[in-house]
Order: sequence, then structure tokens, then C-alpha cells
Amino acid sequence: MLAIIGGTGLTQLSSLDVSHREVARTPYGPPSGALIFGEICGHPAVFLARHGYGHTIPPHEVNYRANIWALSRVPVDAIVSVASVGGIRPGFEPGDLVIPDQIIDYTWGRQSTFFDSEGGKVVHVDFTEPYDSALRTRLIDSAAAAGISVHVGGVCGVMQGPRLETAAEINRLERDGADVVGMTGMPEAVLARELDLPYAAINVVANHAAGRGNSKNAIDFAALENVLHGAMQKVRLLIERLSVSSRTGHAHRGS
Repeated sequence: MLAIIGGTGLTQLSSLDVSHREVARTPYGPPSGALIFGEICGHPAVFLARHGYGHTIPPHEVNYRANIWALSRVPVDAIVSVASVGGIRPGFEPGDLVIPDQIIDYTWGRQSTFFDSEGGKVVHVDFTEPYDSALRTRLIDSAAAAGISVHVGGVCGVMQGPRLETAAEINRLERDGADVVGMTGMPEAVLARELDLPYAAINVVANHAAGRGNSKNAIDFAALENVLHGAMQKVRLLIERLSVSSRTGHAHRGS
């Protein structure tokens, strides 16, 4: 079963033919909301709104452990994260879709592992390639099949939020090698890895990052909302095509 975690701009998935909702309980507290089960193009899927269904949970307060644990119990065989980001690299324009291949984590204070001291065992996971290679390939191939242009590869710098960044911080991220900036990619990705769940992301460029392009002096939030509305139509088409691709095989953990 395919799982989709929706972020800003994707609090519901119109292409999901809903069958039922399930309120999950986890050892880590409640997830962001009920799991929404159904089918996309005739294939089983489950949807979870990362920020809650009224978009009430800020990025630093998302219960990432509960979200990933709940999906692992369904169980699902792949997780696709949808998240809005700011574009740093020239050519990454508002409305573009990015299939990132790397992460730089700048967050702090988040519950970022299932293997904490209470478990009594230290566990290290390889995170050299933070996204599942087979699932990324399926996303890229599905985009091509649907006629959707995507940027293949990119480094996502994950900031703490909920405030947006200063122009100087974006300059630093660019020097560090980040191509886009978001707030929710971590610890979500590593928690999925700890549970051996294939995980990949669709980053939606909502705006130029601070100090760049039309965000040189300030972020235009009204324009950002309009961009997300249009871009999410492409995301829905991409997810539909990805669901259809499940007929030819499932993603497996790979790096």
C-alpha cells in the first residue's frame, strides 16, 4: 500500500476514493490526524496530513515518530512525502517540482529516533542516501509518463521553522550546497529509514527563498498560495501515475 504524507498545500487528496478513516494510537502519542484509507486509480493508498487537517500543527511540533509509526503498522510498502519548499538554486522556480536526493538537517530539539535511551540499545542506521533509490526512480519515471517536468536531484536544507529564513541564512544554505529549503524533511526521512520503510519526497517550490528572485525584499504570501494551488494539481497527477505504476512492482529499500 502506498502512503502519502501531505504538507502545506496538500491537506487532502482529491484523487483518493476514500473508504474509511482510522484514528491510530502509537507508543509515541497521537499522529497528526486520522489515517485516510482508500484507492487511487484502483490501487490501495493511505493519506496523512502532516500539519493536521486544519493545518494547525507547526513544523517543529509535528509528532513525526507517531506519524511514521502509525503508517508502519498499516502496513505500507512505500511513503511519499509532499512538502513545499523555497527555491535557492537558480532555475528552481515557483511552481516547479523537485525529486531531491540529499538532505542537510539544521533542525534541533525534535524527537528524531525510535532508538532513544529508554530502549536500552544503541542502533545506528546508514543514511548516506537518505531517500530510497527505487522509489525515487518510480517517481521520476511516473513524472515522465504523465508529461510532468521535474528537477531530478537536489539538496533539501531542513530548517527549524516556523518562521521563514533570513536572506543571510539562505546565503549560508547555498554555500553549504542546499538547492531548496523546507521545514519538515527531518526527522521524517530518518525515522522511515529506521523502520526500513522506503521513503522519497516531492518538493514543491512555492517561492524563491529569502533574498532571491521576487523574494529579494520579502516573501509574497498571497503569491505563494496561488503557486501552491496550481502546483498541487501536478502533484496529484504524479501520485496518480505512481499508483498505477504499482502494477509493475513495488519499491524496495535501496541506497
